[in-house]
Amino acid sequence: MATRHDTAAPPAKGGAAPGRPPGDADAEKARRRRDRLSRRWQRDIRWSPYAFVSPFFLLFLAFGLFPLLYTGWASLHQVELTAPTDMNWVGLRNYTRIFDDDFFWNAAKNTLTIGIISTVPQLLMAMGIAHILNYKLRASTFFRVAMLAPYATSIAAASLVFVLLFGRDYGMINWALDMVGINPVDWQNDKWPSQIAVSTIIIWRWTGYNALIYLAAMQAIPQDLYESAALDGANRWQQFIHVTLPALRPTILFTCVVSTIGASQVFGEPLLFDANKGTSGGAEHQFQTLGLYLYEQGWVAQHLGRASAIAWTMFLMLIVIGIVNYVISRRLRASS
Repeated sequence: MATRHDTAAPPAKGGAAPGRPPGDADAEKARRRRDRLSRRWQRDIRWSPYAFVSPFFLLFLAFGLFPLLYTGWASLHQVELTAPTDMNWVGLRNYTRIFDDDFFWNAAKNTLTIGIISTVPQLLMAMGIAHILNYKLRASTFFRVAMLAPYATSIAAASLVFVLLFGRDYGMINWALDMVGINPVDWQNDKWPSQIAVSTIIIWRWTGYNALIYLAAMQAIPQDLYESAALDGANRWQQFIHVTLPALRPTILFTCVVSTIGASQVFGEPLLFDANKGTSGGAEHQFQTLGLYLYEQGWVAQHLGRASAIAWTMFLMLIVIGIVNYVISRRLRASS
């Protein structure tokens, strides 16, 4: 009888059960990798925008919010620059002293007058320049870039040049006035001439900037409106009054608010225009602004508590300006 010799299969590695085919293992690894990448992609989509904007908020917390809160706390104390950690609680006394301070009200009036003298002509000139640049001109790009040259110029350099122009004895402005028979003007020591001179520096620096803002808004106006007005017989001036100005109403409001805020913070121009290069704004404080008065109290008189109260008063004034802007803009939207 023949003997049958059957050879048994070798046991599977890792146990008696047969192992998975190599293709299934690779598919499982690929599926896990896709799931892991999918979860990573979802986290990236969710959190990366916060990571992109986080540097701004970190810098704002360090150099914006913290100084704001610290000055608010310091405004309630008597604290000197020589010993900033020694604070004595005085409550609202720094604020009440402001209302009895003649120099504060003088600086507030100077800020108001300089703001009006500089803002109104500045925006009117910017509107006219933008209207001219809106037409097809040769080398229009050159003129638009030239409008930004004063804005890019250093405040110190511009102010020193204007100091020479408004010099009492050898200034070019007095030389031109003398040519037409007008006596020389003491631009740095008389009240109104000094404020006009400081406002001239502001006008020169910011007119081109506002002109480009108006120009961008004008280019967004549909040409169909001008064509319809021309078919109705409107000339260029009537088109500007009845088409351009109504369309620029939100932009005009924006520039008015921004210029008002900027005028309330004027500092460099009057500081450098002073013949003594001090913070008093002239011998009789004739062009001292709130920014100069704040700097004088904090860094010259070294009263940090009082300077902080002035800073918060200016901040509250800007909030009021913002509320007025909001009310006016709502009424304009409702009327349109």
